[in-house]
Amino acid sequence: MHKIALLRGDGIGPEIVEEAKKVLEALGAVLDIRFEFCEALIGGCAYEKYKKPLPDETIEIAHRCDAVLLGAVGDWKYDTLPNELRPEKALLGIRKELNLFANLRPVVIFDELISSSALKPQIIKGTDIVIVRELTGDVYFGTPKGMEVRLDSEGRGVRYAYNNMIYSEKEIERIAHVAFKTAQSRRKKLCSVDKANVLDVSQLWREIITYVSKQYPDVELSHMYVDNAAMQLIANPKQFDTIVTGNIFGDILSDEASMISGSLGLLPSASMSYDGSVALYEPIHGSAPDLRGQNAANPIATILSAAMMMKYSFKNNEAYEIIFNAVKGVLSEGYRTKDIFKEGDKLVSTSQMGDAICEKISR
Repeated sequence: MHKIALLRGDGIGPEIVEEAKKVLEALGAVLDIRFEFCEALIGGCAYEKYKKPLPDETIEIAHRCDAVLLGAVGDWKYDTLPNELRPEKALLGIRKELNLFANLRPVVIFDELISSSALKPQIIKGTDIVIVRELTGDVYFGTPKGMEVRLDSEGRGVRYAYNNMIYSEKEIERIAHVAFKTAQSRRKKLCSVDKANVLDVSQLWREIITYVSKQYPDVELSHMYVDNAAMQLIANPKQFDTIVTGNIFGDILSDEASMISGSLGLLPSASMSYDGSVALYEPIHGSAPDLRGQNAANPIATILSAAMMMKYSFKNNEAYEIIFNAVKGVLSEGYRTKDIFKEGDKLVSTSQMGDAICEKISR
């Protein structure tokens, strides 16, 4: 029995999580795997009921389950809430509560979708990258932080806002080990991305990454400044195999990398602690409140997140391959949601895409 916490969240979250649930149930029927799904609220919907975006009940349910599948959080109508009550705070909160310090974001180009990318086919064909992003440090968590009024030279009050980019040796070292082990399981190339020419915190980052590299002599380590990495991801993405970087750089670069594939709706992610605790799986895109209730969102990123769950939390590579190949098969037959549709394709809804993938699994 695999016990999974379903945190549907806001916007398109409920719709895309439903399709991933359907796919897991189809997989269970084929491989004789039993799933128990435990529902909990997170984000704006949690605020509506509990007046907080991450209720204690949700944290308790997550801890009791074997893995967490999350949709997305956020809605424009909550933009005026105090910062601590914004739905996005729930993401930072649950990562901290579950000690989810390592985020894996694979960027794989489906041959069937090369034409969906804004980049030339010869540039992106064959791209296969994993971005290892540190998830619980950096400017998102560094303290002190805040906003205050200071007097300028003429005695007038001027508002200042500040956040601190902070990393400890231990935080860098543990994400480095995850990255090197990930690279060992792939093509044994690791690129560490920082801004060591400007930032003290990046100088420590580079020093610790280099130190840890001595324990992995079979992995080729390179370093790249984040501004150059942003350019190289577009100019020559195939040069990369595994990338390791901090929280804010990883957030930006992984979203940029998603556009190589043609849509944010295609890329999954896994957030883990590597201490035996529950892991969390989610698409990298947002809640897209403008698409809510239209049955038009792309569920593939969430479905592939469920596939990653089978691989990492439940150690079932066969299940991962079945889901991945089902997605690939449906795409090869021309099925497309609105975000990746072009003339000549078969336009399908969110639920129709889920149904097609389930049918592939059940054959």
